[in-house]
Amino acid sequence: MHDLVIADALVVDGTGAPARHASVAVTDGVITEVGADPGPARRRVDAQGALLTPGFVDIHTHYDGQATWDPVLAPSSQHGVTTVVMGNCGVGFAPARRDRHSWLIGLMEGVEDIPGSALTEGITWEWESFPEYLDALDRTGRAVDVGAQVPHGAVRAYVMGERGARNEPATPEDIAAMKAIVKEGLAAGALGFTTSRTLAHRAIDGEPVPGTFAAEDELFGIGEALRELGRGVYELAPAGAAGEDTAAPVKEVAWMRRLSAEIGRPVSFALLQIDAVPEQWREILELSSAPDARLYPQVAGRPFGMLVSLETLHAFADHPAYAAVALLPLKERVARLRDPELKARILADHPAEEDPLSSMVRIFSDRLYPLSAERPDYEPHPSASIAARAAAERRDPMELLYDLLLEDDGKAMFLLPILNYAHSDLDAIREMLTHPRAVLGLGDGGAHCGFICDASLPTTMLSHWARDRSRGEGLPLEHVVRLMTRDTAALYGLTDRGVLAPGMKADLNLIDFERVANRRPEVVHDLPAGGRRVLQSADGYLATFVSGVQTFDRGRHTGAVPGRLVRGR
Repeated sequence: MHDLVIADALVVDGTGAPARHASVAVTDGVITEVGADPGPARRRVDAQGALLTPGFVDIHTHYDGQATWDPVLAPSSQHGVTTVVMGNCGVGFAPARRDRHSWLIGLMEGVEDIPGSALTEGITWEWESFPEYLDALDRTGRAVDVGAQVPHGAVRAYVMGERGARNEPATPEDIAAMKAIVKEGLAAGALGFTTSRTLAHRAIDGEPVPGTFAAEDELFGIGEALRELGRGVYELAPAGAAGEDTAAPVKEVAWMRRLSAEIGRPVSFALLQIDAVPEQWREILELSSAPDARLYPQVAGRPFGMLVSLETLHAFADHPAYAAVALLPLKERVARLRDPELKARILADHPAEEDPLSSMVRIFSDRLYPLSAERPDYEPHPSASIAARAAAERRDPMELLYDLLLEDDGKAMFLLPILNYAHSDLDAIREMLTHPRAVLGLGDGGAHCGFICDASLPTTMLSHWARDRSRGEGLPLEHVVRLMTRDTAALYGLTDRGVLAPGMKADLNLIDFERVANRRPEVVHDLPAGGRRVLQSADGYLATFVSGVQTFDRGRHTGAVPGRLVRGR
């Protein structure tokens, strides 16, 4: 008698093998059979040919604070993700001295745009050391499993105090102390160590993340902790990752290759297409493939950019004439903005001090695209841009944008791709996704709450790449599933999941493949202290299981929280 049987499913098992019709049996949270109907079970689900995959493993999230208070971890859990890895980019909340709590919150708020008020109210500091942080995570169940990495920023500040926070050089004694803390965290179950070197990552006070300018003796010295234990991934946001220094990414690969060879551990780093050097990613992938390297570039499955709306950011937010209505509730604000006189004043206005993000929206109207409420398009044609539509209608682009922002009672949303869209298509991303060293990541679940929601990437992978792409070649469904399951799990040594096979953890997704699709993002205020975030739900997920327990039923959380802390082996 099995606990669960999912019968007559189209099984895509995560290995890349061809899809096949089969049934899957589960007992005690583990898959026991995959094949013919395995017989009786306490619960039987008739899949009726629906797609059955392993649960998705998202290796790039920032739920470090949210995981301490939120059992659901949306939106990731709403998109078939059953395991998240957090602590990326060198930011996190452990180790933490009592007098550094506010500073760590400011660091996360600045780098990852998570409201500081939400973190302040939501986090109950039950730890100082990293092992104590893991123990705190281990005491609470969730809808997904969570794994954590040791963040350089927190470690540097813990050891060096203000010197570390201000990026002063580390002494040999500092490096030895940091290595000891990282080694202690890895021994307790951390999945890796992370750092950031991009100038785009700054604390709320404008200071670069601690470790941004770390010398090689510090970077390699800390890496020795991974070598000595023979475990963990070394993850980073490299210099120039956001296009701030186009010469830096290639230089970064050189030391990362030496590091991976010296410590004998995988090194994973963010790789995005940059407009100024749109083919550089090819060179980086080639360098990463060298026999002496264990480098795994993290790539995204869609453009990296901002969501423009009246509730996130937009072209008029820094106009003095807009300030009079900026703080009104959305419904009242939309009513006022429809007044022709106010519209004329705002359009004729100029900011006294330009906001960089609002300015970007104004400058790049040729790369600003409306997102439809149903099945938003993440590979829009240039003819759909605000600039192109305005030209066709012989209107000013900003006047057109103003009117479109008011549609759907002010909930209209627009995509402004910043990276990964240099040629206004996703051909480069497709090539990245087929490279043998590339791993899928950069969804940033839990982060960039005010103007990004890329945690819905798994749904884009299924709907766009495996089914709908019309502006070029798509990807086989089996390849797409493998990218999100076996490959990401294997990088972090999570060998008990990511494949549908006997003996593997019963993390499962039952999906209506013809219907699976993202809905348009929306702004909600459901974080502690009423904090704002952008969420994106999806259609087509029939059921999600974690360790054989159903956590989602047609997009709704069942209330079950079987997810636990994943400790590295």
